[in-house]
Amino acid sequence: MPIKYLHTMVRVKDLDVSIDFYKKLGLIERRRIDHEGGRFTLVFLCPPGMDDGHADVELTYNWDGDDELPSDSRHFGHLAYTVENIYDMCQSLMDQGVTINRPPRDGRMAFVRSPDNISVELLQEGDALPEQEPWASMENTGHW
Repeated sequence: MPIKYLHTMVRVKDLDVSIDFYKKLGLIERRRIDHEGGRFTLVFLCPPGMDDGHADVELTYNWDGDDELPSDSRHFGHLAYTVENIYDMCQSLMDQGVTINRPPRDGRMAFVRSPDNISVELLQEGDALPEQEPWASMENTGHW
């Protein structure tokens, strides 16, 4: 029986701040649903060119708040994306105020966290890039 990946859903406390973070990663808003009866909004984001509904991140925002969301959602696991150049992506994110929690010291992998503490893994597409500074000697920051 075939199975097809659809999306990953994460609950967010501040929809605008969360959308801004995922757009910094290069995702685009593909679809938005405001559900009056259920008092929530769903926003689907995806990488450019993937707007067929695959590889979506679904942000779920409850209009009446989500005060019971844990402050550290590390138990969720992580989202993962490949990037063309791990160093350029991390520099771009840093320039936009995003903390690189696990720098790409190995030229292969980095982690950042969303405003809702969702871990996002960034992986170099193909082979790892040669190690380079400042990344090779950069320490971890916080949890990833």
